[in-house]
Amino acid sequence: EEIALFLAIHKCSWIIFVCKIHMIFNIYLSLIMLQPPTIVKQSVKDYIVDPRDNIIIECEAKGNPVPTFSWRRNGKFFNIGKDPRVTMRKRSGTLEIGFRSGGRPEDYEGEYQCFATNDLGVALSNKILLRVSKAPLWPKEVLEPVMVTEGSPLVLPCNPPPGLPPPYTFWMNSMVPIPQDKRVSMGLNGDLYFSNVLAKDAHTDYSCNARFPFTHTIQQKNPFTLRVQTSRKVAESTPNFLSPSGSESTKMVLRDEKLLLECIAAGLPTPTVKWFKKGGDLPARKVKFENYNKTLKIINVSEEDAGEYVCMANNHLGSIRHSIFVQVKAAPYWLDKPTNLVLAPDENGRLVCRANGNPKPNIQWLINGQPVESSPPNPSRQELGDTIIFRSVQMGSSAVYQCNASNQHGYLLANAFVSVLDMPPRMLGPKNQLIKVIENNRTFLDCPFFGSPLPELRWFKNGQGSGLDGGQYRVYINGTLEIKRARAEDEGTYTCLANSILGSAENQVRLEVKEPTRIVRAPEHQSAIRGSTARFNCKVKSDPTLPITVTWTKDDKPLNMGWRLRKDEESLTIPNVNEGDEGTYSCTVKSEIDQDSASARLTVLDSSCCSADRPDPPIDLDLSDPAARSIRLTWIPGNDHRSPVTQFLVQFEENRWEPGRWQNLSTYPGDLNSVILQLAPFVNYQFRVIAINSVGQSKPSRPSLRYKTSGAAPDAIPKGLRGWGSKKDNMEISWEPLLDLERNGPNLRYNVWWRRKELEEEWNNVTTMESKYVVQNTETYVPYEIKIQAMNEFGPGPESNVVTGYSGEDKPTDAPTDLQMSKVDDTTAHIHWKPVDLNSVQGEFKEYRLYYWRESSLVPGLVVSKEKKTKGFYSTVAGPSGILSDLVPYSKYKMFMVVANNRFEGPPSNTVEFTTKEGVPDAPRFFRINRRSFDTIHLQWDKPLEPNGILIAYQLKYHTVNGSRVGHTQLETFYPNVTDFSLRLPDRSTRYKFFLSARTTVGAGEVFAEESPHFANEVVDFCRALWDENRLSDALAVTHHGPEKHSLFPLFSLFSCPTLCLCVSPAYIDQVDIATQGWFIGLMCAIALIILILLIVCFIKRSRGGKYPVRDKKDLPLDPVDQKDQDGSFDYHSDEDNKPLQGSQTSLDGNVKESDDSLVDYGEGGDGQFNEDGSFIGQYTVKKDKDETEGNESSEATSPVNAIYSLA
Repeated sequence: EEIALFLAIHKCSWIIFVCKIHMIFNIYLSLIMLQPPTIVKQSVKDYIVDPRDNIIIECEAKGNPVPTFSWRRNGKFFNIGKDPRVTMRKRSGTLEIGFRSGGRPEDYEGEYQCFATNDLGVALSNKILLRVSKAPLWPKEVLEPVMVTEGSPLVLPCNPPPGLPPPYTFWMNSMVPIPQDKRVSMGLNGDLYFSNVLAKDAHTDYSCNARFPFTHTIQQKNPFTLRVQTSRKVAESTPNFLSPSGSESTKMVLRDEKLLLECIAAGLPTPTVKWFKKGGDLPARKVKFENYNKTLKIINVSEEDAGEYVCMANNHLGSIRHSIFVQVKAAPYWLDKPTNLVLAPDENGRLVCRANGNPKPNIQWLINGQPVESSPPNPSRQELGDTIIFRSVQMGSSAVYQCNASNQHGYLLANAFVSVLDMPPRMLGPKNQLIKVIENNRTFLDCPFFGSPLPELRWFKNGQGSGLDGGQYRVYINGTLEIKRARAEDEGTYTCLANSILGSAENQVRLEVKEPTRIVRAPEHQSAIRGSTARFNCKVKSDPTLPITVTWTKDDKPLNMGWRLRKDEESLTIPNVNEGDEGTYSCTVKSEIDQDSASARLTVLDSSCCSADRPDPPIDLDLSDPAARSIRLTWIPGNDHRSPVTQFLVQFEENRWEPGRWQNLSTYPGDLNSVILQLAPFVNYQFRVIAINSVGQSKPSRPSLRYKTSGAAPDAIPKGLRGWGSKKDNMEISWEPLLDLERNGPNLRYNVWWRRKELEEEWNNVTTMESKYVVQNTETYVPYEIKIQAMNEFGPGPESNVVTGYSGEDKPTDAPTDLQMSKVDDTTAHIHWKPVDLNSVQGEFKEYRLYYWRESSLVPGLVVSKEKKTKGFYSTVAGPSGILSDLVPYSKYKMFMVVANNRFEGPPSNTVEFTTKEGVPDAPRFFRINRRSFDTIHLQWDKPLEPNGILIAYQLKYHTVNGSRVGHTQLETFYPNVTDFSLRLPDRSTRYKFFLSARTTVGAGEVFAEESPHFANEVVDFCRALWDENRLSDALAVTHHGPEKHSLFPLFSLFSCPTLCLCVSPAYIDQVDIATQGWFIGLMCAIALIILILLIVCFIKRSRGGKYPVRDKKDLPLDPVDQKDQDGSFDYHSDEDNKPLQGSQTSLDGNVKESDDSLVDYGEGGDGQFNEDGSFIGQYTVKKDKDETEGNESSEATSPVNAIYSLA
């Protein structure tokens, strides 16, 4: 009772030391004393797990003896051993539930509680409510377009699916978050509120999105289409509330939770929302306004936050108010949590369990997990509501007590053990501890102790006095001595003594008082010209017995001294200042018990003088102070040309190994001109120096005189030592040879040692000048110990560490046996086999190598590749197994297994045949969409390369596409032998997107998606622009024989000469976007070139009079258009020449009409040919059966030929 009272009084003053002593005390108890179990780690009460992961329910406890664990699920004993999916971690009660072998996480939802038990009692965990996270799909719904008049309010409902935990909702428009403001915002329930709708709000895709935190998935609701009816004048309106409704509402919130109050108002102009609390002011430190003042948030709600909150919305037309009555309830919370109690025999004590809540919680006591009422009676124990009193406790009455405080909003559960011990005083801290403190600082000397009954503790200084307490000293109940202000005279040895009726114990602490560490000359702010030198001071004064370290930082980042910056005991020097050096420099000095720091800023100024240049090379190199492996090099720096030298580079050249090649030796700061060079033995050196400034490097200086160092035994050890077998009966020992500068003398060679490992035999030795040695006649794959040493004429170098090598490997002698399958599905197979004796591998075991190949497909007629594939399995367990993946479904496979070392494979195992199950097919081999006319598109496809089963159908889904708008999806199903489909279009501009997949009995396979092309194969009808449609009945049709079908070119072209008019009629090509096809472009260019040539020939002939050689004909009257040439000759035309040519003409629907006659009928021969001047060989003759009917027709200027003449 006295301890508890003292702790309550001084809790704030020394809580740090109580925690420390409790930690030491607990460690001590767990190591040397019996202790009832204590729960140290457990899962949260409301435990939501991800269904994709294994379920882990934590429960860890400590105690002596080590506790054992058991679990209850939904109030009943949970038999872990009977469920193969549930395992318990060793020395822990943590459950792990795995689903690799199947099962559903939802089957394990429920309430779990852990029991930790040892000989002294039972501790309980909280009741852990396990629930599986859920991300349900959005319910399917058809959303009609929303019609609203401009200026009216609007609410777009979200209604997200009820996930666990609830999803985070947000609104988007065209995949962009909707900007929210005073007028448009999202409510706490996820709905989107418009205080008034404007014309710019009209969109077709307002979508509410729900993000589920556990699965990291986002689901989107079907989008709303908002249509705004605008008017010339929008009527203003007074405010009214969209949320909440009515004039008042209530809100209940739990203590320490977050309170969110919302008021969203409609009106035009947009109303302004204000908040206030009746009967008092809003707590300014706790209240935050969000969502443009529409939401009031109070964090960490307490009872005084209850009351009536009023939100007011107003614009210039009026105002409206809404009252929200807030009630604050509370789940139980601790006022006095029970703590562990250690008592000596015949001592008294008490456990107190006080909790508060709204409503007031009910307190229930349990002993070792059982209600006090059902526990065996104990005369030394008395229960008084929230307190249990112990009087004259006896050995053997140790137990774990549980206090459960609960109300309708939650519960609290606390474990506290009562341990009855009989133990003399013991010191728990380190012996003779040394404490160093800074003068005039507050100081604490710890003396953790333990005993049962609780000992009395006193402090003494230097072994004298009657105890320290009072004045500048204060002794705490946990044994800590406080010295309020340490001075030099407080140094000395302090002794703490603990006494009880069972004995005493003591410990000593040595106190040393030190002078503080401080900066007496701090860095100062300064400005430096670019290229100059800056210097910051940092002079330190500290206790001479304390070592210190001085560090510099620039802009709070560690400063890399490197080759340019220099630091000494009292300053930092920055030579050749540049713009990158500008910043704040801080000097920090630290000792083991305190520190001090100071800062200053460096500003870099531009230089106004001439530009800088590279420095001149150093001159007058001089060698002095020669030694076996060093020499001093001195030089005179050259002109730095207005940029200080920041660095000198010393290079060397030697004439023994690589004469004439200069190599870098070392770099030195730019303020040095005399350095000691560290050299290698047995090298004939000469040196040169290069100066470096901010502009660049100088030219090298003139070389120095040569200096030859004396030889010595090698210092280096050959690297890369290894032993490996190139044959089954040898071992090659190899290493990297020493570098030339590591030889240190002539006649370099290597001593190599080897011996069998673990046989304790004598070392074998050989000396060689090579970098490899082969040990012959070894046993197969046995380990050897190897070491190496370099030596020259001056002696041997150091020996290397011993490494392990192996002799060569041989072919494994045994094969894996009993290779078999345990489970085969469409793409994976589980395999098992009996392992080989590892000694039979005759080398390093690398893997079990499985060879497998696809023997055939179960699909009739499908040819497959029988290429062998391999997969390795590394396993040394007694019953190895593995999973073979990436198999082709519905196929017959064969496989065998070998064991492999690094070089060889062993004999094969038994060959196993197996078949994979049917799967879903691959995508169709191709999917083409052709447009053949105005109103029809034709779809073609081919069967999948890998059907993965017996095809039962093709499934075609398609919908119209218009920008971002998607039409209703339609479905067509075809037999497996159908590979084409024609679709009539409602109009020529309609476009579709198609999704084609093949199906087996397992399901639909990979989807092949294509979009129908634009109808871009139309051109202008030039012929109809010149003549009426009925005048072209005799035009000549030109047909192209393409790679697949005969197609009429989509072109109206007209070319003519005095006797020929050629018109190519319009048609459509069975191609997708023909205008982009290479062959089409080339063909059009060729036709254009031919037309150009013909036109040129025609104009040339016309300029010459148009005389064509023709046969004699009977006299006919001249046409009105016939005109006499300058030379008196005439052009002769028959009536047939004035008729339109009877050719083929394409109708508007694309069908070709056969003419009654052709151009060939008018000639004497079957083939018309051109002579050298371009005229026809032969002449037109009247068709025999049409002489009488066609010979008297008019030959007016409406003839195509004459039309061209008139145009020309």
